[in-house]
Amino acid sequence: MQLFQIEFLSFRLIDLIDIIIVALIIYQLLALMKGTRAAQMVTGLVLIFIVAFIAFWFQLEGLSWLFSNLATVGFIVLVIVFQPELRAVLARMGHTRIFQYFIKVEERKSVEEISRATIRLSELRYGGLIIIERTVGLKNYIETGKKLNAQLSSEIITTLFTPYTPLHDGAIIVSGEIIAAAACTLPLTQNPRYRKLYGMRHKAAIGVTEVSDAIAVVVSEETGGISICYKGYMEKNIDRAEFKQRLAEYLTKQ
Repeated sequence: MQLFQIEFLSFRLIDLIDIIIVALIIYQLLALMKGTRAAQMVTGLVLIFIVAFIAFWFQLEGLSWLFSNLATVGFIVLVIVFQPELRAVLARMGHTRIFQYFIKVEERKSVEEISRATIRLSELRYGGLIIIERTVGLKNYIETGKKLNAQLSSEIITTLFTPYTPLHDGAIIVSGEIIAAAACTLPLTQNPRYRKLYGMRHKAAIGVTEVSDAIAVVVSEETGGISICYKGYMEKNIDRAEFKQRLAEYLTKQ
């Protein structure tokens, strides 16, 4: 259906829908990159495109030849440079409600055990990092640690994070009612706002939630403070009496 026409140019309804979809995609990409290193990279790419446009406009043969050759491998370079951001985009696409209609998310019965363990770690001031797997698989991170496949219990979690024990460093990953692995290595956040504020444990908690829909529970070794990370956001200093309720709320989020 044609909406209007200006001389030889016509604007149809399908053109309007096309523009809206492209605008939404660009908006979501910009929102995802906000506050990350990708935003700085995009600024650099914009400057490169401006220089390339000037080179072609003023027919600068040397620069035009350089940018023409770079364009042939530019797509591959962009995929390599923006690999973490692209992985996050694909993971979040798979977690949209459209796809969730076809995915049965199992009920979590582990809130009680994780809550008891977290509160105990906080009281003892034992550092802890508990990752709760949801719909996005964490197999690649499980393989970096020691596979346990142990029945989830607060006693096991507390024991694993006891200082100077072989598996107390790194994260444990909980999959359903099972502790899949301990001493796991996770990606650190590249978000500039967290770079100087937190230690490795907190950066890893934020990092894994940026590339998956997992929920990360962190206990500070220095203060005993409890934090929950989800989708790159950290809620800090949660009261022990409220932690169980807050964790349950996060587990129901889509």
